[in-house]
Amino acid sequence: MDRMTDLSAFPITKRWPPQHPDRIQLYSLTTPNGVKSSIALEETGLPYEAHYVDFGKDDQKTPEFRSLNPYAKIPAIIDPNGPDGKPLPLFESGAILLYLAEKSGKLLPSDPALRYETIQWLFFQTSGIGPIFGQVGYFHKFAGREIEDKRPLERYRDETKRLLKVVDDRLKGRTWIMGDEFTIADIAMIGPVRNLIGFYGARDLVEFDKLVNVPAWLDRALARPAVERGLTIPAKPQAN
Repeated sequence: MDRMTDLSAFPITKRWPPQHPDRIQLYSLTTPNGVKSSIALEETGLPYEAHYVDFGKDDQKTPEFRSLNPYAKIPAIIDPNGPDGKPLPLFESGAILLYLAEKSGKLLPSDPALRYETIQWLFFQTSGIGPIFGQVGYFHKFAGREIEDKRPLERYRDETKRLLKVVDDRLKGRTWIMGDEFTIADIAMIGPVRNLIGFYGARDLVEFDKLVNVPAWLDRALARPAVERGLTIPAKPQAN
């Protein structure tokens, strides 16, 4: 273990002891929000160490985890080498994406106007696609499917279709959300779109295959080696 970096001031390190405290510490799961951070870390090449937060054991509700994120959600990180040379704790997937892009100088255009346009699409995902797609999952696959009144499901289905159409129109004539450059705007959307048609089983419900550009964009994204790796991180620890 590197003794030069001391993260002992962070209670979360008592529950998840770092083996490489000089690296970014990632606390996450392979959920649509979780994989944003792991994909970005793989794409940027920033050194990191991943820790599995087991929701089955309510890890996210422990005092140690809440000390890093009082919201009790993943992902969260600690960068031992923050902007001022001191450790930086950070939660919220969108904020983490922006931080990792700026730290690495990758995944975010250097041109100021294009930079803000990218951030615009990042916020579009965190405020719209993320929560709305999650509601489709609840009402289509999980406990909400038992609700007799289908109006909630129909509402979120229709809003999901509208959001997908916005992305589909944006991708017309473009390889990625920002054109030729793969950015955090793409990373933010990969997990939720993949999850919607995969784990949630809502491909037909939202008429995904009627879209012109989004399916091919998703295929291109999933073919990226760093994305492929990021979707599996952190791996669930093997039982002893």
